[in-house]
Amino acid sequence: MSHVARIELEINDLETLKAACKALGFEFLCDQQTYRWYGTWVGDYPLPQGFTRDDLGKCTHAIRVPGATYEIGVVKRGSKYLLLWDFYQSGGLQAHIGTNGGKLKQAYSVQRIRREAVLKGYHLQEQKTPQGIRIIMTDIRR
Repeated sequence: MSHVARIELEINDLETLKAACKALGFEFLCDQQTYRWYGTWVGDYPLPQGFTRDDLGKCTHAIRVPGATYEIGVVKRGSKYLLLWDFYQSGGLQAHIGTNGGKLKQAYSVQRIRREAVLKGYHLQEQKTPQGIRIIMTDIRR
């Protein structure tokens, strides 16, 4: 069954998304125009807002997750990118990226903070916690 949804994260920097994928051990597939999913919309789950059934499975880039059958579609909309995925259990994505793509969202956020901090002259230190990642920034300009 198809359960295609949008991961609630707007991507405005593909390099940061690529870095997040690398940190998680995922493969960013530049210019891959389709992503693997159930393959047919069967009407058992609402379509992502702004998408039609003909849009499903089509993308600008894709993300391959080792151990999962399905892939994540990176879809360009205006100046931003949106992430689509089929979260049905048999596709295996949710086990690797978390509920609602939480692990991927966190990795993107960490990479985004890292890039911005370096540009602004900060040193970053990351600590893994039971809740996720804690980031400590130190101003190295002082």
